[in-house]
Amino acid sequence: MPSPSPGNKAAGPVTRRKRVPAGVSREDSDDELGSEDLPWEWIYNVQEPDRDDEAQGERKRRKVTGQQIVGARLGSFECHVGDCVLLKAEGSNEAWVAIICGFVDANDDGDKAANFMWFSTEKEIRNKEKKRNDSYWNELYICPSWDDNPLASINGKAKVMSLDAFLSEYPSGKIPRTSPDFDKTFVCRRGCNTRTATYTDEFVWEEIFRSGQDVFKLIDLVKTGTKAVRRRRARSQSPGDGAYHPPQTPSKTGRNSATTPQSKRSQAEPGSRSTKRSVSKRLEFTPLATRKLSPSNVQASPFQVARSRLHVASVPDSLPCREGEFSLVYSHLEAAISDGTGNCIYISGTPGTGKTATVREVIARLEDSVRADELDDFIFVEINGMKVTDPHQSYTLLWEALKGQRASPSQALELLEREFSNPSPRRIPCVVLMDELDQLVTKNQAVMYNFFNWPTLRHSRLIVLAVANTMDLPERTLSNKISSRLGLTRITFPGYNHEQLMKIIQSRLEGVPGNVVDPDAIQFASRKVAAVSGDARRALDICRRAVELAENDYTGDPSTPSKRHGPGHEAARNGRVTITTIKKAINEATTNPIQQHLRSLPLMSKLLVAALLLRTRRTGLAETTFGETLDELQRASAHAPSSIPGISQILSNVSKTPQGNGIRHLGRPSYVHTAALDLVAAGLINLEAQRAERSSKLRLAIADDEVKMALRDDVDLKALGIGV
Repeated sequence: MPSPSPGNKAAGPVTRRKRVPAGVSREDSDDELGSEDLPWEWIYNVQEPDRDDEAQGERKRRKVTGQQIVGARLGSFECHVGDCVLLKAEGSNEAWVAIICGFVDANDDGDKAANFMWFSTEKEIRNKEKKRNDSYWNELYICPSWDDNPLASINGKAKVMSLDAFLSEYPSGKIPRTSPDFDKTFVCRRGCNTRTATYTDEFVWEEIFRSGQDVFKLIDLVKTGTKAVRRRRARSQSPGDGAYHPPQTPSKTGRNSATTPQSKRSQAEPGSRSTKRSVSKRLEFTPLATRKLSPSNVQASPFQVARSRLHVASVPDSLPCREGEFSLVYSHLEAAISDGTGNCIYISGTPGTGKTATVREVIARLEDSVRADELDDFIFVEINGMKVTDPHQSYTLLWEALKGQRASPSQALELLEREFSNPSPRRIPCVVLMDELDQLVTKNQAVMYNFFNWPTLRHSRLIVLAVANTMDLPERTLSNKISSRLGLTRITFPGYNHEQLMKIIQSRLEGVPGNVVDPDAIQFASRKVAAVSGDARRALDICRRAVELAENDYTGDPSTPSKRHGPGHEAARNGRVTITTIKKAINEATTNPIQQHLRSLPLMSKLLVAALLLRTRRTGLAETTFGETLDELQRASAHAPSSIPGISQILSNVSKTPQGNGIRHLGRPSYVHTAALDLVAAGLINLEAQRAERSSKLRLAIADDEVKMALRDDVDLKALGIGV
């Protein structure tokens, strides 16, 4: 029995607007199944039929007391292996035609189910250029697509025949409405892969399929004739290692990075549903004016080439130092797409550690596998929390990617709920990248709940990649019912060390003529950034600015005093980036207004900020309390020299003194309260209710590395023994 394979078409929810259905029109019917609510019962064979061993092995299903399930019964209605049946999702006015390939005693929900091989209509064939235009009005194509569905979705039997047999029975080519076969009789002349529009040779249905014993011959015919999607790549094995390893070194091979959410289905499908209002209109974009630069101007000198390659928006040929994380994301996504299951993957790491770039490269490699017919098709959509004005717009973006239709957030939410709640055959897996996750958190957390709950629904085939900068965002910000739905699939991107940063910068500068950057300068910049944050983007920015400084010195006026003196001046005049040039670039990067203000703070304010940073580093949580911050300050400065003026008084006022059997916290002097409120007013910290109480929640309102860069060389803090 072949494993079920996700198919090529999703069936949308019912709306009030009339449209061309993807499946066949079919109203609820009681003429075969009856109107009584009866349970399904298995039909077992008493004696095994005589057939060859290979077919017997393929047809073998779950057994009860040694008997094989050959059919199912609901009242007087019976269906067996090889029967063509109509299936219908709840709340839909469409039905799908399929052949029963086998029965499943209990699916994931504990219901009786069957494995179906699907027929498709010509409207479901996606490749419009290769699509045939000679289909008959009631013609169906048998597809190399399988799916398990509950028996409760069966809505009656279908009748499939060849065109000649159909015209012989109905010479007019029409079926009378009074006939019991109306809306149940179809013509099948070919098999078809609906994604690639690959057809088999024309056949006579009665010759290739007579009974249930011909099911597997039909499967082989369709798979061979349509060159089925599931042609697996060769698994490379090393000596002594039998495990399959996905690609380890991501390479972009000259592709541009995807910066805008894109859908593989750029045009609205004929079978797409519309909403109550006019939602079938495509989203229209007015392209912005662009400036085209001549390569001779952009790459006129080695400096310009180096600056271009060191830009953070530049797309490198490879993503070094992230092979392990790439392999993890790739394997999880490939498995979910191949199995047709939903999944949630939480990816965390500090800014500049390659999270989004790695995910985009994984998607690009998976799309290559789809084009090579090594993987089933899927849809990819990127939702960036920094690019949407309202988190609820995420619903609109997802629905537009799935169906190519425009809808308001409330309409899109309703449609998505129906789409993922109703089982539909041949639904295409959808991968959603939710970048900057913390920006999509709402007050009632409904957006997060829906996006993390939908992948848990059976048949949704939704895979969510949630990317955030903090590891504890689900536990710290989201409720338990949401964080529990993230599951155990969590991937952490650690900050780069100096060796990795050196490798990244050197890979960008490969092939740059003139050797404009000294290796020592690269190492110096890498060590400086790795000691603070490990942010690759900051390291690239520093090196790029250093190249600009070297270029200005190289092309500047020799008589300019500021460029005529100073260490490293001769090297700069020769067009080289040295350690001195890197130091100048770092000084520029650390003189932003935030860091200037941090350096000018009073001592008490610096102590509070430094203690908050130390507390965050100790616990690994971005949020703490005001009292815990004062306790952290006391521990950090316990061995402060008493000779520093004012230090003893400050520390004694935030200390604890025993009283009786408990501990009493001394009242804080007014300047401690004032320092905290001043930091809140400056936008440097967030304090609950703006009250400096011990139980008030406290957190930094700026990046950690801003505090590190500003206060790491502070004289007063070093004298107290506090190092950030």
